[in-house]
Amino acid sequence: MSSHTEHKSQEELAALFRAGMTSGVGRSVKHESADKHVSGEAVYVDDRLEFPNQLHVYARQSDRAHARILRIDTRPCYEFPGVAIAITKDDVPGHLDIGPVVAGDPLLADGKVEYVGQVVLAVAADSLETARKAAIAAIVEYEDLEPVLDVVEAYRKKHFVLASHTHRIGDSASQLASAPRRLQGTLHIGGQEHFYLETQISSVMPTEDGGMLVYTSTQNPTEVQKLVAEVLGVPMNKIVIDMRRMGGGFGGKETQAAGPACLCAVIAHLTGRPTKMRLPRMEDMSMTGKRHPFYVEYDVGFDDDGLLHGIELDLAGNCGYSPDLSGSIVDRAMFHSDNAYFLGNATINGHRCKTNTASNTAYRGFGGPQGMVAIEEVMDAVARSLGKDPLEVRKLNYYGKTERNVTHYHQTVEHNVIHEMTAELEESAEYAKRRREIIEFNQKSPVLKKGLAMTPVKFGISFTATFLNQAGALIHIYTDGSIHLNHGGTEMGQGLNTKVAQVVAEVFQVDIERIQITATNTDKVPNTSPTAASSGTDLNGMAA
Repeated sequence: MSSHTEHKSQEELAALFRAGMTSGVGRSVKHESADKHVSGEAVYVDDRLEFPNQLHVYARQSDRAHARILRIDTRPCYEFPGVAIAITKDDVPGHLDIGPVVAGDPLLADGKVEYVGQVVLAVAADSLETARKAAIAAIVEYEDLEPVLDVVEAYRKKHFVLASHTHRIGDSASQLASAPRRLQGTLHIGGQEHFYLETQISSVMPTEDGGMLVYTSTQNPTEVQKLVAEVLGVPMNKIVIDMRRMGGGFGGKETQAAGPACLCAVIAHLTGRPTKMRLPRMEDMSMTGKRHPFYVEYDVGFDDDGLLHGIELDLAGNCGYSPDLSGSIVDRAMFHSDNAYFLGNATINGHRCKTNTASNTAYRGFGGPQGMVAIEEVMDAVARSLGKDPLEVRKLNYYGKTERNVTHYHQTVEHNVIHEMTAELEESAEYAKRRREIIEFNQKSPVLKKGLAMTPVKFGISFTATFLNQAGALIHIYTDGSIHLNHGGTEMGQGLNTKVAQVVAEVFQVDIERIQITATNTDKVPNTSPTAASSGTDLNGMAA
């Protein structure tokens, strides 16, 4: 070190170092697996070398939406050479139910089926094609029951998977009755398939002492560990989950990765052979849940300017046949049903409707988008009824800075910059000018029409179940100066590993190339929360 730098403080040296760093926080660093993604060298579960004597699993699904199972005969399955075992619910050695929060999700159908696609039995053979043919050959006899397939029917009949509840502020009923204007309406919000490039998949290897090493594509390694342990009837310390990367998750692998992992584990336990289950695309789409469709009813009172006086909203989520995460998803829809607007006098009812369809599950936004779509529809309806620009009605109803700033769930909105953001965007986007041009164009164009909209979003990150807002990390520093990083988050293409490595590089004041990131592993970092709720970087970065 030169005499010039010897006299600099540690803070000055650190600042100089940061100025020369290319890979700390706030700098553009390519995804740690980018080259492997592009070249095809990135190893996903299905790319792993197969174990000797490995079995492949295919699930026989229900072709009835709601029926009582009268008889299952798996004997025809064994007529196919290469078949090792065919299992039903009676072959599960431990708990049958793999519901993530409350019961309702049997690993294999228990006495009845409740949606088209529900797993009735599973066959393991030396190839997936043999397992498929054998599973189809099994004899399953049903007695049909009446299904509920429509969310509106379920809502009207109070056919729910969990109890409804309400958020309330002020007196919506009296304000609706006295409002100068009043509108009622309904809205259907559709679902959405995750359609990740990598379907649900798990590969397991039995270990000594009755344990399992599980390679799985999941956002929630600890939950898969817990459920595999429960279906086998062993403690969690016998199960190790290894998860290097997913080919997409979007919420669909927060709970529903557990089914294939548990089926593989049961079969591996019963046969003593390594076992893999990769869902073909069609089976993946029919067996697993989607984004929750919602049915919404609204009653809104307002004045001649469009200012809301009172509102009542009923949000009915189509949960499918079981609770899964629907309690929290409908909660979040309710929490976001104000979006950026002061409702003042509001009653928000959330209903978790049971239909005989696949159990819907987490999906990016986790109910938030559905709640926001509902209130944005209300804003548009109010504006249309008054013949006003919808943006003017939106701005009029924005949360205020020092008053009109309490949500319908009684939280004060702080650090509110929505007014300044909107004004800046209006100016930079030339909103008013473009609105005038569009009106003129539409008046002259009988067929082609144009539109323009500006809508806000207020979105709450992190888990509503606050105990999940935690994370862990493990860092080794070796004698050659290299660093090993492991944390409880999961990489699904979003760059979480890269961001956490940037945090570590910044703290240690080293270049990111010195850091080796390894697979998320339950025997390195235990009791992990799922990588979800837009919190993965914050939580795991802070832990690291």
